[in-house]
Amino acid sequence: MSIDLTYQRRYNCDQCPTRCDGRSKSAYIFADDLQLAHQTEDWLLAHLTTLLPWQGQKTPATAHGLPDLELRYGGRVCARIEVKAQGRAFMAVERLLPHAALRPYETVALNLSDLERYMALYEREQIPLFIIWYVRRPCLGAGCWGQTITALRAIYRREGERRRYRRRSTASDYVDGQHKGVTVNYHFSLRELLPLEELEQQFAQLVCVK
Repeated sequence: MSIDLTYQRRYNCDQCPTRCDGRSKSAYIFADDLQLAHQTEDWLLAHLTTLLPWQGQKTPATAHGLPDLELRYGGRVCARIEVKAQGRAFMAVERLLPHAALRPYETVALNLSDLERYMALYEREQIPLFIIWYVRRPCLGAGCWGQTITALRAIYRREGERRRYRRRSTASDYVDGQHKGVTVNYHFSLRELLPLEELEQQFAQLVCVK
């Protein structure tokens, strides 16, 4: 599931079925990402619990503010995982965030409030916390990439406002009268994340520690 991040003109964007041109669609596209994220949660949980001696489960719906998955070993929570799925890229990132040093095809986004909440959660619990993105784009292929919250926090502190972007709300953000779209995001590069194979090694070390 690795992705070649070497920049090359490998794809005709005019032929892309999910063109990432920085424009919001009239339909509620976030629902597609949410469904894909749930599918990725199921796959990732099954994959990790088969690969390693985990007792894994989805975080109960009543546990508001916690990441999607929790992994237990020896009866203790030893890791939390938030799962994101993103197909469309932030095509206008170089224009709107000129000092971010990001290219559209390699950029992933995270709701800023989620990032702040998970950094605070880690400070309280000191339980390893991972954020994993499932990226699926015609120009790159598909794969899972992620990082620890401590590594993402270091990027956040280093880059500051250069990676933050607030977009305007559109009609597509509303579903049944409720605002569902994320309008304030923080952005990372796939180059700053680890492929799933390397994340698995970190999970294995956590098992040994516990």
